[in-house]
Amino acid sequence: MRILHTMLRVGDLQRSIAFYTEILGMRLLRSEDYPDGRFTLAFVGYQDEADGAVIELTHNWDTPSYELGNAFGHIALAVPDAYQACEQIRARGGKVVREAGPMKHGTTVIAFVEDPDGYKVELIQRD
Repeated sequence: MRILHTMLRVGDLQRSIAFYTEILGMRLLRSEDYPDGRFTLAFVGYQDEADGAVIELTHNWDTPSYELGNAFGHIALAVPDAYQACEQIRARGGKVVREAGPMKHGTTVIAFVEDPDGYKVELIQRD
């Protein structure tokens, strides 16, 4: 068994695809409309679905936004340099909500960015 994907409901699919591909550097792996259900699924990731977990962006055509709730935490990405990643994300128009630095009560360097729908993405510095 393995994790296939994490699904996020998004209000504006093109804006979300642009964030994950242009700002975070993922690839759009596939996208499909389901007219009878009035929704579109788009899968983004750094590798093919056969090789690792990806993110499923679900756009329900008649729902422009969602309340995030308080149960979901964040998506985590490994980066070689969290400080540089924040600079690059900011330069591409991304929103850094916690600058790179050691985590509280630890030494691991982390940062947080926010996608267009308010979902948090943690950047964890790994060699």
